[in-house]
Amino acid sequence: MQVNPKILKQKFEKSMPKYNENASVQREMAELLVNNLIKNAGQTFTQILELGSGTGLLTEFIADKLSYEHLTCNDIVEKSKSYLDKIVKNYTFIAGNSMKIKPSVHFDLIISNAMFQWFSSLPAALEYYSRMLNKNGVIAFSTFSGGNFNEIRSALGLSLDYLSVDGIKEALKKDFEPLELLAYTKTLDFASPLELLAHLKNTGVNSLSAKKMTFAEVKSFCDCIIENDGIAKLTYAPVIVIARKK
Repeated sequence: MQVNPKILKQKFEKSMPKYNENASVQREMAELLVNNLIKNAGQTFTQILELGSGTGLLTEFIADKLSYEHLTCNDIVEKSKSYLDKIVKNYTFIAGNSMKIKPSVHFDLIISNAMFQWFSSLPAALEYYSRMLNKNGVIAFSTFSGGNFNEIRSALGLSLDYLSVDGIKEALKKDFEPLELLAYTKTLDFASPLELLAHLKNTGVNSLSAKKMTFAEVKSFCDCIIENDGIAKLTYAPVIVIARKK
């Protein structure tokens, strides 16, 4: 399904105050992303562009583990800058839709955590960003594959059109040489379905619909998703991608 960028912006802006305390999977992904980047492409880059900087989960790892001359950060939510100001100095912030930005420089590394799944066309996004990279530049991103939030798909019929790992490989073919693709799953347990719904809201991933759930829909969701032991489960299916521009 397609996601309205205005809804995406509104939902993520609302989630920001509670995002870091709820985004344990996204924090783990950010650390894995940077560690695998260093393993496959080194830790020194002249110009870095971070897409979807948000509250700075990935920015913290960039500042701590990578060596660079200048960092440019982009997010659809202008408020992201207030979070980044506490993490890095002497950086450039570009607010707006990441598929419409026009940076004045080219980059040695474009990096993004838990954002690329929102693109309506991953091949189009990769082609767009390949033009911003220097020769032999690197793109490093984490996303999600099929199987992500299976419980939500089953209960509500809502889901992004997640690509398989093979689909991601195919999308990379035109402009990039894959250096590493790491796929895994992570299941979180919640004491109740309502706690699970709060988690989705507090991490901004309730952006699939602008509608508020009715009482009947909430009850139906709770009945559908709850396990025999009263626990509600939510499965993440992250993919870490490191690739070099051809």
